[in-house]
Amino acid sequence: MGQLNTTRNVARADDVYQMLIDAHEGKTKDESDAFNARLILTLINHIGDEAVIAEALAVAEG
Repeated sequence: MGQLNTTRNVARADDVYQMLIDAHEGKTKDESDAFNARLILTLINHIGDEAVIAEALAVAEG
């Protein structure tokens, strides 16, 4: 069982953030929401560890 990594883990975080912003360019609010849902589900599948996913959900909740 893994543990959620909440420390910076991306060498070029600003570039990755810009990729996310660019991915939304030209999309309507509904299209962006659908894109975000697909991205989240894709990343959840990649993580594949229910405990890590639950921890991430708790962290996102604040």
